Amino acid sequence: MRRFELIVPCHFGLESVLKREIDDLGYDITEVADGRVTFLGDEEALCRANIFLRSAERILIKIGSFHAESFEELFQGTKALPWEEYIPEDGRFWVAKAASVKSRLFSPSDIQSIMKKAMVERLRDIYHVNWFSEEGAGFPVRVFLMKDQVTIGLDSTGESLHKRGYRRLTAKAPIAENLAAALIMLTPWNGGRILVDPFCGSGTILIEAAMMAAGIAPGMNRGFLAQDWPRVVREEIWHDALEEARDLVKRDITTDIQGYDIDERMVEIARENARLAGVDSFIHFQRRGVDQLSHSKKYGFLITNPPYGERLQERDEMPALYRTIGERFRALDSWSMYLITSYEDAERDIGRKADKNRKIYNGMLKTYYYQFLGPKPAPRRINAAAGMK
Repeated sequence: MRRFELIVPCHFGLESVLKREIDDLGYDITEVADGRVTFLGDEEALCRANIFLRSAERILIKIGSFHAESFEELFQGTKALPWEEYIPEDGRFWVAKAASVKSRLFSPSDIQSIMKKAMVERLRDIYHVNWFSEEGAGFPVRVFLMKDQVTIGLDSTGESLHKRGYRRLTAKAPIAENLAAALIMLTPWNGGRILVDPFCGSGTILIEAAMMAAGIAPGMNRGFLAQDWPRVVREEIWHDALEEARDLVKRDITTDIQGYDIDERMVEIARENARLAGVDSFIHFQRRGVDQLSHSKKYGFLITNPPYGERLQERDEMPALYRTIGERFRALDSWSMYLITSYEDAERDIGRKADKNRKIYNGMLKTYYYQFLGPKPAPRRINAAAGMK
């Protein structure tokens, strides 16, 4: 079976989460860098990574890397790569994104243009044609330049992996599905524990949690570009990976997952998104403000993405809002709270310094994931007499 080096981009600050996911899938990691993890795998690994990884952005096949300080070196380095092993004569290929950090070549548009010309020249010589129809499957290319080192990957995913296919309707500032999943994986929460999001919006955090509890792979209900690449990945490999995902789904589970929002319209949207994700029976949504947050049981989790005050008209409301969050959290018995925000005075207004704090980039926005840890539940006692007759 064909072997690849696979590059997996993720949100900056969440590399450790992605690394753990790849480890759990059983693959050998070769590099962890800012915003991406690289590992070795075969055709099956390519399919399983697209279907199973929750915190990933996309799966790239590494085509090659080389040093380039001039556009001529970029051209020749790109042309030397074996593009014909991946792209057929009728393939539609383009450089979808170029990123450059601390490199002499820094213009994305120029980098994209030079690389496209180099690919055309290589494939024209291989296929003995003067022009390409580009009517077949798509083959987008992504390139990273770091200190003049060029790394080129072929995007096997297409639309970003955060697009699971269930979120047809969204809130004003929705959290990406892969970011929501990663935030959950940074906590000790599991499907048998209580989870509440008092600012649920379109329901993303809770839907991702319910999918984890039910063993629903994030990519099992969507498509990927590489499904149309028969010379790269055989159709039966995709079929086997999807069968594996279907076999892992658990429907006979009991959960205590609740979502609140003060806007009735958002509650309706969250319910519909949960239905589309196939987890509506696992989540209870209701219209309720954070000032009404309460729960009678102990050892629950709050995982939430409250307003940040990024909009000018909301800034004056933030201190009172975060004070209310703190008050309601303190009223819960032995709970833990995990809260992502860019609001700088969050800890002050909540009234407690976070036990842990992780910096995460939500797109270009720097946010902090504040972790207020409650006590662990006592181990369950085993009745020594239970097995006696």
